[in-house]
Amino acid sequence: MPPTDREKNRFSARAKRYANVGTKVGGVAARMAGQRLIGAQGVRAGNAFALAAALGGLKGPIMKVAQLLATIPDALPVEYANELIKLQSQAPPMGWAFVKRRMSAELGAGWEKKFKSFNHHPAAAASLGQVHRGTALSGAELACKLQYPDMQSAVEADLSQLGLLFSIRKRFDPAIDATEIAVEIAARLREELDYVREAKHVALYRAMLKDHDAIRVPKFWPELSTGRLLTMDWLEGRKLLEHKDAALDVRNRLATAMFTAWWFPFSRFGVIHGDPHLGNYTVFDDAKGESQGLPAGINLLDYGCIRIFPESFVGGVVDLYRGLLAGDDDLVVHAYETWGFKRLSRELIDALNIWARFIYGPMLEDRVRSVADGVKPSEYGRKQAFQVYQVLKKRGPVTVPREFVFMDRAAIGLGAVFLHLAAELNFYQLFNEAIENFAVEQVAARQKAALAEVGLKPSTA
Repeated sequence: MPPTDREKNRFSARAKRYANVGTKVGGVAARMAGQRLIGAQGVRAGNAFALAAALGGLKGPIMKVAQLLATIPDALPVEYANELIKLQSQAPPMGWAFVKRRMSAELGAGWEKKFKSFNHHPAAAASLGQVHRGTALSGAELACKLQYPDMQSAVEADLSQLGLLFSIRKRFDPAIDATEIAVEIAARLREELDYVREAKHVALYRAMLKDHDAIRVPKFWPELSTGRLLTMDWLEGRKLLEHKDAALDVRNRLATAMFTAWWFPFSRFGVIHGDPHLGNYTVFDDAKGESQGLPAGINLLDYGCIRIFPESFVGGVVDLYRGLLAGDDDLVVHAYETWGFKRLSRELIDALNIWARFIYGPMLEDRVRSVADGVKPSEYGRKQAFQVYQVLKKRGPVTVPREFVFMDRAAIGLGAVFLHLAAELNFYQLFNEAIENFAVEQVAARQKAALAEVGLKPSTA
């Protein structure tokens, strides 16, 4: 259903958002510009707190961008990352009167007759929309994701200010050129507003993971969905952190399901879920163990941030792994070049290898182990990112290829999950099973067929 005139990307709505975001973020930037000791630790911490406070008051897309930046190692100085990661998507939910108007705009007058029941209060509220629980006329339990009004205007206004966030990084030091990071974030955020595309993501994941019983993907309900209303099955489950003190075999089972849910689609189809945070999945019990509360696997709940990669990028991921495993420097360099890194000196290669050995580390050892001993989930990857930065600071600006952004984010997010669960797995075995008989040509063929089946096109700039 096309958007109503009232809720199109209106100039007035965008102008208002420009003013609000620009005033708050620009105020922090101006404060920084007037300080000579811009690099002093105390000054940095104060500015970081001020920026987090400004963004936290704005809600909406700019806060989502800030949270995302905080999960990408070294996209921002550590003081900023530590403050921004505290931000939560606590946008005030729409009241029932507002929800009724929004639902009428999406499904038409008398929309309530299309449901057996529809909860007035949202089950969850986030930065771009909120989820209501409902019941279909057939009795099936539903999750109805309703986008807030004027989100297109808000996103475009907020993305215009994204450069200010990266200018903060550049002001401190020019070690990393974040231009491509900004392009990638903008593209994914715009896609996240398109619920028609997200519905196709759901269908894609149902197809890719259909043979994996430990992972559940909801069904999409097209007759109860539009471009800004997405209705799916309600998947009953409990929070993953409720199982962090469970028996080791239970924690390992859940961690294995998480590993499969992310790396199987990537290694076979070149597709990855770019937002593996704790709110995007729950734990379900199997039918036989339900009375005892025995967890059987994970529910994947959100499909807005899905990255579809060129097959060459997937090949680079596998080449880098194999190069590190065999000590083949030529294959390692080839992988970096495939990804798009330019002007590869020995010093830059060594810096990139610090990060690569950290990410691949658990998968390079054929033994049962934790993903990282003695590391807190919130600190996973920070030490290595700092080491890389120290090298890059001396070498000069390095442009991070855009495809690298959500690949890194997924790896860090998954590592944090494994740490939360204190899982002990043979990551080497899991990863080699995922890339068994790997061939770039097969990834390209599978991806083309899978996307065609659900009517999807690859991610765009």
